[in-house]
Amino acid sequence: MSKSRYLALYKGGEGTIIEKKSRFIATIEPAETVEEAEVFIEKMKKKYWDARHNCHAFTVGVDMPLSRCSDDGEPSQTAGKPMLEVILGREIHNVVVVVTRYFGGTLLGTGGLVRAYTQAVQEGLKSCTLIEKCAGNPLLLTMDYTDLGKVQYLLAEMGILIQNTDYSDHVIMEALASLDQAELVKKKLIEATAGRIVIEEKPSIYFAEAEGEILIFD
Repeated sequence: MSKSRYLALYKGGEGTIIEKKSRFIATIEPAETVEEAEVFIEKMKKKYWDARHNCHAFTVGVDMPLSRCSDDGEPSQTAGKPMLEVILGREIHNVVVVVTRYFGGTLLGTGGLVRAYTQAVQEGLKSCTLIEKCAGNPLLLTMDYTDLGKVQYLLAEMGILIQNTDYSDHVIMEALASLDQAELVKKKLIEATAGRIVIEEKPSIYFAEAEGEILIFD
């Protein structure tokens, strides 16, 4: 995994602003691929078929994100580009946003349009749930009960997430360590238990915390 951490959209949202009687509705959703982004854009165009404009911007991918935007009839670079700049400025990956404009009868000028589309996206993001996806190693830890307290203390001290603990003949614990922590965690666990702990390292994944839950991503 080449990118150890990145910000992504977990749950989408919507926000609305009014500028000189024009209504700007920003609708934001997660999108993992260009196809998903395009499907969402078409969905919004059908939902708001009677609007003057349905401008969009999206970015997909992790290492070198692919980004696109459209002014949908607004003056060049007054809608799609400023929308995209909000997303890129926040460094949010895998997200698509459509800003729908219902014209209020008053021209805003290029500066006014840029501000309105920028503010609409910012307003929409307020109702979204963002998460930090972290590349990490799932660790399966098998230990004697005599070492449990030491292991729990060490993992808590290092901020390592514990997914599950099974108490049988031995204690079997599933933990998640970020890639930059994994080697140090293993070293400290071995030292703390004088080599008694058995550590099985599983293939790397991305994980995140959201709403009190641990999320696992392929």
